[in-house]
Amino acid sequence: MTIASLIGFVVFAVVDWVAVARRAKRVEYVAKPAALAALVTYAATGPAASPWLLAALVLSLCGDVALMLPADFFVVGLAAFLLAHVAYIIDFEATVTARALWLAIVLAVASPLARRIIRGVGDASLRVPVGAYMVVISLMVASAAASGSVLAAAGAVLFFSSDAVIAWNRFVRPFAWAQLVIMVIYHVGQLALATALRAG
Repeated sequence: MTIASLIGFVVFAVVDWVAVARRAKRVEYVAKPAALAALVTYAATGPAASPWLLAALVLSLCGDVALMLPADFFVVGLAAFLLAHVAYIIDFEATVTARALWLAIVLAVASPLARRIIRGVGDASLRVPVGAYMVVISLMVASAAASGSVLAAAGAVLFFSSDAVIAWNRFVRPFAWAQLVIMVIYHVGQLALATALRAG
């Protein structure tokens, strides 16, 4: 089951990338959630998979669905992913001191980008939710780094990068191939996080 679910994730993720590149929405509607569903199964079969890891992946799946629908469910997707990051934060084993030190580093590095994105948010009602999301995902990256797992830290950075591209493309300046870049680094990041945490 573990190998089958991992293969399923890789296959559906690649199909989703091709669908995004070709703008084949019907294929994307199937492949995108199927990839995360396979990753949930992969995580669930791990030797030390926790409920928090599964919660993070299921919430990410909900966020994926919200963001791919033709209607604008951006806030719903934002909330789902914010809760996913909270679940990831809880699942990482790290001291408060280590998390705080890494958070200071992450915020220092990311603050110029964060300020530019916040300035680009045209809807004033979205600035606080977007700002809160940035803080939470920064804490997730910091917690991953503080855990001492290189794989988890790499996955968290990729997840952060994917969301940064989403925000830049939506609020600052759209650019070609943004959606493909978003999905590739998002899937690789989620796989890294799931693999690191399912092993304990």
